[in-house]
Amino acid sequence: MSKIFDWQLVFTEIPALLKYLPVTLKLTVIALVIGWVVGLLIAFVKIHNIPVLRQICSLFVSVVRGTPIIVQLYLTYFGIPIALKYYNFYNGTEYNVNGIPPIIFAIVALGLNQSAFDSETIRAAIQSVEKGQVEAAKSLGMNGFQIFRRVLFPQAVTVAIPSLGNSLIGLVKGTSLAFTCSVVEITAQGKILAGSSYRYFEIYCSLAIIYWVLTIFIERLFAYIEKRMSVPEQVTMVKGGAGNERN
Repeated sequence: MSKIFDWQLVFTEIPALLKYLPVTLKLTVIALVIGWVVGLLIAFVKIHNIPVLRQICSLFVSVVRGTPIIVQLYLTYFGIPIALKYYNFYNGTEYNVNGIPPIIFAIVALGLNQSAFDSETIRAAIQSVEKGQVEAAKSLGMNGFQIFRRVLFPQAVTVAIPSLGNSLIGLVKGTSLAFTCSVVEITAQGKILAGSSYRYFEIYCSLAIIYWVLTIFIERLFAYIEKRMSVPEQVTMVKGGAGNERN
């Protein structure tokens, strides 16, 4: 019975899996930056209701949010080379389609997927700021950038932090599908190790532990950031009475 499940293997295989953790973190960080930057641009297009661009952004968000991430990874993996071949054909260029690193496909797919979800979070956070504060800033002579930096951004970030943290956790777990683009990260390495030892259950238990620890770390990190950025409620005690007044 001891050979049916090997507890020791669950923990001894973790170091071998952690060798590919930098790939997972690289995917996460770059896709996160793309998601926040593109998501911010989409949010501003929707907030300011820019013609044509708003419709394009709304269609993009709808498509991305309405299709599985694994399908988007496959579309990127096969779509980018096809688009590059068309570009070479019509422009007379000779870009090497096979020379594109597989990680690029995964980063593009994960980054765009992240941007679609984060754009709605960012948009809602910005619109949660009272319009009266924006009008007051304009009356003081602030330009658009100053209003965003001094009024909108500090308050919107505080509102968006919890949702962005949850989105980041989803992104970390989403990188486990990068193997569909021939990227070897910790999950792909787990499949390789399990294929050689046939201890699939133990290996996937090891992966579960790693992702669980990463999730706990992100939760604690964002909880700390949220606590530092939140404005403490201060109750001003007004003391009345003639004895407290200076005459």
